[in-house]
Amino acid sequence: MGAIGDGPVLSGRSPQVGLPRPFTGPHGPGWRRRGRPRLVSGSVKRPYRVVVAKPGLDGHDRGAKVIALALRDAGFEAIYTGLHQTPEQVVRAVVEEDADAVGLSLLSGAHLTLVPRVVEGLRAAGRDDVLVMVGGIIPEADIPVLKEHGVAAVFTPGTPLPAIGAWLADALDAREEGANAAP
Repeated sequence: MGAIGDGPVLSGRSPQVGLPRPFTGPHGPGWRRRGRPRLVSGSVKRPYRVVVAKPGLDGHDRGAKVIALALRDAGFEAIYTGLHQTPEQVVRAVVEEDADAVGLSLLSGAHLTLVPRVVEGLRAAGRDDVLVMVGGIIPEADIPVLKEHGVAAVFTPGTPLPAIGAWLADALDAREEGANAAP
């Protein structure tokens, strides 16, 4: 499976030479949750899959790439969609990749327009089970508004990479446990 747009699928392989690469993380080998196997989706027994997207016209994607690599190094399968994605393209990527979560990176100030369109698109596509997280330059006053629209978490600059991976792992694990406990 490939990514939508010009972004690479980030797996446990080094893009330069195609050789396996250790999942050590940017802060050394100890930052990944100890004693835990690769994070897996309970229903299909595969690593949790996360689409990292840059909706809108923002042309700065270093943060999105850092997050995608950090999630990959933490054991997730991360798919980066590339720059300038429309909300519809983001939803299509999530559906086609059968993602468990989507991370939206926004710096342009368009988060109150673009994020609700992605959330509504996911609902319309029958994928309201996908955890939506947002990162970037988000004013404190806008965070409750985004959460009202269905965003599970908002990460602002300075959030440690291990905290994002740990939150996502816990949230997806809780979702899987809830799905397995349902009659």
